[in-house]
Amino acid sequence: MSTTQSTQPDVNGPEDADLKRVLGPKLLLLFIVGDILGAGVYAVTGKLAGQVGGIAWLPFLVAFAVATVTAFSYLELVTKYPQAAGAALYTHKAFGIHFVTFLVAFTVVCSGITSASTSSNLLAANLLIGFGNEDPSSATTLVTALVFMLVLAAINLRGVGESVKFNVLLTLVEMTALAIVIGIGIWVIGRGDGDLSRITVFESPDDKGLFMAVTIATAIAFFSMVGFEDSVNMVEETQDPMKIFPRTMLTGLGIAVVIYMLVAISVVAVIPAGDIAKPTNAEAGILLDVVKTGAPDLPIDRLFPFLTVFAVANTALINMLMASRLIYGMAQQDVLPRSLGKVLPGRRSPWTAIVFTTLLALALITVVSLDAENSVVAALSGTTALLLLAVFTIVNIACLILRRDPTPEGAFRAPSFLPVVGAICCAYLLGPWARLEADMIQYKIAGGLLAVGVVLWALTWVTNRGVRAKKTGFRDIDHLE
Repeated sequence: MSTTQSTQPDVNGPEDADLKRVLGPKLLLLFIVGDILGAGVYAVTGKLAGQVGGIAWLPFLVAFAVATVTAFSYLELVTKYPQAAGAALYTHKAFGIHFVTFLVAFTVVCSGITSASTSSNLLAANLLIGFGNEDPSSATTLVTALVFMLVLAAINLRGVGESVKFNVLLTLVEMTALAIVIGIGIWVIGRGDGDLSRITVFESPDDKGLFMAVTIATAIAFFSMVGFEDSVNMVEETQDPMKIFPRTMLTGLGIAVVIYMLVAISVVAVIPAGDIAKPTNAEAGILLDVVKTGAPDLPIDRLFPFLTVFAVANTALINMLMASRLIYGMAQQDVLPRSLGKVLPGRRSPWTAIVFTTLLALALITVVSLDAENSVVAALSGTTALLLLAVFTIVNIACLILRRDPTPEGAFRAPSFLPVVGAICCAYLLGPWARLEADMIQYKIAGGLLAVGVVLWALTWVTNRGVRAKKTGFRDIDHLE
């Protein structure tokens, strides 16, 4: 094993200012767990509980099942093709259509940006509350969110090694915050003030049946289960990925769903049924209300907003890290403008891609904050889930198609029926029947972001054809990053 690791080359060789391998199994596990546990549980728990009542744990469980089925497809593909391109690589190998490959890659980028933007708004609301502003204005929250994105860009510019090490600290903090919520839930139940019988009670505010209500709640909860796919885009920065990835990814998913279900049970036990869907501050999330209601005589409620800040900052960091590296890779392949592929010589971080993704996130936060009639966090978190459900549908299909390629010795292989189940479930959760009327803005946001990508592709196509007299397409999809 030591020989394998010592002989692994840098991504593009010592001559190029590029990326380097820094992730071992522990850092990778913290990367996955930290990304999954970040903003998701803070952003969506109250809303999904408002759709199904006391069985709020069930949508988390269903979302976990769908995510895990898709994770099996990712594991088969990443051990068969251990390159950093992720979903774009699998799409290209399965279908061989350059523009489709680009759309998938840019959709992944957009999902990272919408996820980070969700985190920034959640962070801003909690930070302001932590400093004593219990009811911050939308303008104040917006400015704080924008400043946070700029700070995040500065951290990202330091490079992947520093960013992932920072992730370790943030992951430990966010696990502490969720442990506090679970501990308060256990304490409230133990002293007799919490009603555990609520966790079997189904309630729908719109008189929907159990199946449709759980479908809507699962689409909401899906945002909380994403994150494992980001690790695939870091494969070329991971040591011995064929051995590390399967057990680490599945372990991370398992840890996340156990924590989520305990958090959901704590929320239902502590917060009165009629108040779950209406947190004190919709942007800050319902978990802060759990702390205030369950432990009113303890000063935890003054500390908890700051713990939330660290937790959601972790999600934003990882997502912007991934998005910038995919933009960098596409620029290197001449499917996006070459100017987006420049790297800092000293820090070896893709600075122009970081600037581009940060500017796109700033614009997105501003537009949605000014135009959204409902919660900004709800709109952006739902858009993230929508984008990734589309990607996951394609990845599951690609897994089936790529069974035609020989499987390397020692590579992971998913049971044959799982990619079929994953494709059907992900495609089903994409539909408008899995969303409330107020959530239809998610389709508009997703369409607008993808339109930006198509315009950039068209500009690159014109430049390549008119100036360089060459076709636009991925030259080396195996090394997109």
